[in-house]
Amino acid sequence: MPNQILNHKSKNNRKYDLIERTAKIGENIIEFSQSLSSTPINNPLISQIVRSGTSIGANYTEADCANSRKDFFYKIGLCKKEAKETMHWLRMFAKANPTKKTTAEKFIKKLMSLS
Repeated sequence: MPNQILNHKSKNNRKYDLIERTAKIGENIIEFSQSLSSTPINNPLISQIVRSGTSIGANYTEADCANSRKDFFYKIGLCKKEAKETMHWLRMFAKANPTKKTTAEKFIKKLMSLS
């Protein structure tokens, strides 16, 4: 079962598979965070962005298995909130780490494409 989750592919290998796309965003956020130096400013930002950036995919996966329409829309709403929060933290990263501004802006564009 874990390999099925880790190597998730949609039934038709659709280009717009949101489970895969949101998981990739989380993985990329982790890699991005690992590339940052440990400083008093970066450390709390890293903690925040890893939490919000990885929870987008977790909440979408839960929404995909929702028990009702109400549950689905609630969990999709959580995804949207986490994506917006992640965009906020990326903006803060860009300010604190000017050399990472371009990377942060690319992430923001990816997150905006989800909505």
